[in-house]
Amino acid sequence: MDTRNQVMIGGRTFSLSNLDKILWPEEQLTKGDLIKYYVQVAPYIIPHLRNRAMVFTRYPNGIEGKSFYQKNAPDYLPDWIPTFAHFSSDSKRDIHYILIEEPAVLAWLANQGCIEMHPWLSCIDKLDYPDFLVLDLDPSEGSTYADVVTVAQVLHHILSALSLKCYLKTSGALGLHIYVPVINQYTYEEVRILAGKIAALAAAETAKISTIERSVRLRGDKIYIDYLQNARGKTLCSVYSIRPRKGATVSTPLNWDEISVVSPNDFNIHTILSRLHQQGDLFAPVLTEKQSLADAMEKLSSLAKV
Repeated sequence: MDTRNQVMIGGRTFSLSNLDKILWPEEQLTKGDLIKYYVQVAPYIIPHLRNRAMVFTRYPNGIEGKSFYQKNAPDYLPDWIPTFAHFSSDSKRDIHYILIEEPAVLAWLANQGCIEMHPWLSCIDKLDYPDFLVLDLDPSEGSTYADVVTVAQVLHHILSALSLKCYLKTSGALGLHIYVPVINQYTYEEVRILAGKIAALAAAETAKISTIERSVRLRGDKIYIDYLQNARGKTLCSVYSIRPRKGATVSTPLNWDEISVVSPNDFNIHTILSRLHQQGDLFAPVLTEKQSLADAMEKLSSLAKV
């Protein structure tokens, strides 16, 4: 039976439905819990989503049911939710991306079963120029979290040697994401080439446990240092996005000095808000501390000639 509830969030009045539907069976977490979470975390997550084209993963029947990616806004999107039209050369049509500017949009999306939030790396006013260089540490089946930590620490050392500040977050799964905020004057290709050189240095230093090999079959049980996410239209799960995994884990910023003493499973729908209230948004500098890549590019070019 479809039970509907009228709510008002930030002056927007709309209906929510089936709030008791179970989305995480083992934890007995409901769609109502998902909506509540995104409304509560809105002050922290929206700055990281604002002015960015969004891609969502929808799980209308819970995390054990069928899921799908959604880029294009549905026909029934309320007229108060803004969109950004961008022509897709793949589908030969305009894709109308949903923009998230206020908590009510998060609530409406969660009501549709949107669990994961995936923003573009560039803003809609400068689509070809990313705001971040990203490195995604993707463990294989035989990897351990301790190995992921080792590779992350090596990357941190390399980036520090290049005088680049970097920020760390859990993927919400078993991996880690490293973000380097940059001035958005570099193309995706320029950023990707630099990221590739940095990833190759780290892979060479940790060759027994990591690789930049794209083929899943060829990388074996090593951690994949994925620098190819630095491409137009590619996305990573947003900081503070909940994940469709056991425990309802959340992608969470970490201080570099706590990387070895925590587990990604420590951060979930039940624990993240108290951490935010105590520490604030550790990822906030990613939005403000924009850096030039000129010196790093020059250093790595010189290194390649040696």
